[in-house]
Amino acid sequence: MRLNRVALIVAILLAVATAPTLAQQPAGTLRQPDVIYVPTPQEVVDAMLKLANVSAKDVVYDLGCGDGRIPITAAKNFGARGVGIDIDPQRIKEASENLKTAGVSDKVKFMNADLFETNISEATVVTLYLLPSLNIKLMPKLQKELRAGTRIVSHSFDMGAEWPPEKTEEINGRRIYYWTIKK
Repeated sequence: MRLNRVALIVAILLAVATAPTLAQQPAGTLRQPDVIYVPTPQEVVDAMLKLANVSAKDVVYDLGCGDGRIPITAAKNFGARGVGIDIDPQRIKEASENLKTAGVSDKVKFMNADLFETNISEATVVTLYLLPSLNIKLMPKLQKELRAGTRIVSHSFDMGAEWPPEKTEEINGRRIYYWTIKK
């Protein structure tokens, strides 16, 4: 298990180090992803949504949604509405294909967009699987745009010492972190 974590961290760091910078992007296009895509295991998805106490009243935003499994699971298993945002068009294509077979197209939508540029104020739950540096960069946006009581759950990475989690859980060697927005 430890080797898998080390390999994941090395792969993520290599992807970040070799990704083109924003200045290298053609005008009008989305920048390159900040992280490589590594799917959250389904058992962790389930635990994240349970920890956030997701219900049919919620709107779950998954920032960096990958193949869409978190918004799809939120809709299928908890009755919530889901929104997945990913900068990589290939991930959005996969998520949309998964949505077709999941039977919850009326409850979930996917957006090919930059999560730092997208309005997330509708969310009542936000899920993350981003690097710690991205979580910290995202923290002011979360605190500004989200309403009091909105729940945030992150797989593997926290928000740094300035915003300690209210709860943590471990699922088969993988840690999840939980916060609520306070205003």
